[in-house]
Amino acid sequence: QVQLVESGGDSVQAGGSLLLSCAASGYISNRDYMGWFRQAPGKEREGVATIKSDGATSYADSVKGRFTVARDNANNTLSLQMNNLQPEDTAMYYCASSNHPSAWLLVDRYLYWGQGTQVTVSS
Repeated sequence: QVQLVESGGDSVQAGGSLLLSCAASGYISNRDYMGWFRQAPGKEREGVATIKSDGATSYADSVKGRFTVARDNANNTLSLQMNNLQPEDTAMYYCASSNHPSAWLLVDRYLYWGQGTQVTVSS
């Protein structure tokens, strides 16, 4: 069993920055993906940024160049540095973990989820 706890969500103005963190407990194998997903009201959950244990990353086109995902395998933590935030980034952000061999940004391939942390960006 894996437990994931997110933190760092807040309300900011457009152009601002936030750092989200996720602490994982339980067994995270070296094959696992960890990632950030988001869901805005009335929309489907979507992949934002994911990272394999070897450091390979994948980003949604909408956040490339603005968001950076990082992972500390020794401490089972995940972070998401978000810069130049825009109102369209407003959503609940979730941390997730997967041991699928090619999970990348695919929501359905993630088994374990945190409860989420709210990010609100005002114009």
